[in-house]
Amino acid sequence: MRRIVQTKSAPKPLGAYSQAVRAGQFLFVSGQLGIDPETGEMVSDNIREQTRQALENIKAILQAENYSFREVVQVNIYLSSTKQFSEFNSEYAQHFTTDPPARVTVGVELGLGALVEISVIAYRE
Repeated sequence: MRRIVQTKSAPKPLGAYSQAVRAGQFLFVSGQLGIDPETGEMVSDNIREQTRQALENIKAILQAENYSFREVVQVNIYLSSTKQFSEFNSEYAQHFTTDPPARVTVGVELGLGALVEISVIAYRE
């Protein structure tokens, strides 16, 4: 079973990709930026606020399929500057408080003024 997931509670895709794809018990959530789904604009130029919004967007997509952060098994994080890792990490840690998932964090060039992009894979038995 493969199904495209789309919710109005998260930003519309900016290109040729889906917000998420459900494949069996896995949910693959595309990279989310700190974009406010109501305005379509970046929430701010602050790493903490962009991280918070990106995670809220992911939460909305997870909830559209009745998943939660507890079922996230892998997180990929892209930072425009690894110098902001500490600020990013303090916000991120508030969303994964117990038994955090596996994680990769890399520094890359991001567009649209984004300081962070986050994608996740969730699994439910």
